[in-house]
Amino acid sequence: MANITRFNPVSPIDEMFDELTRGFFVRPLAFPRQQDLQIKLDVKEDEKAYKIKADIPGVKKEDIHVDVEGNHVSLSAESKSDREEKEGEKSLYTERSYGMVSRAFDLPSDVDAAACKAEYKDGVLTLTLPKKNGGATRRISVS
Repeated sequence: MANITRFNPVSPIDEMFDELTRGFFVRPLAFPRQQDLQIKLDVKEDEKAYKIKADIPGVKKEDIHVDVEGNHVSLSAESKSDREEKEGEKSLYTERSYGMVSRAFDLPSDVDAAACKAEYKDGVLTLTLPKKNGGATRRISVS
């Protein structure tokens, strides 16, 4: 049996108009959307420890805080703005963002908080978190 469909004489014209104007009404002169601050992680594990690399560019090591409690790890960082406007100068467009960013995650087993190490170099925070059964909360200083 044949299917009956209703004929719409305007439909081919609508399709042609849609094809001609596709992408035309997208804001061609708009600046790209500013990226939010994020902490991106790589987590690796061996028999003795977890090794974590976190991308935190544009932040001073004094503004990075790492907290370890059991198997729970919290990272936070604050990027501060140092805006200087001179006489007769104005800012037209700024992509460098500032503010507070944090990230927390749980590891499969507890971490020895007393033996944890943190190093910050070239915008990458490297954490070495030895495995342990049980542990106490400790804030790690970044070198």
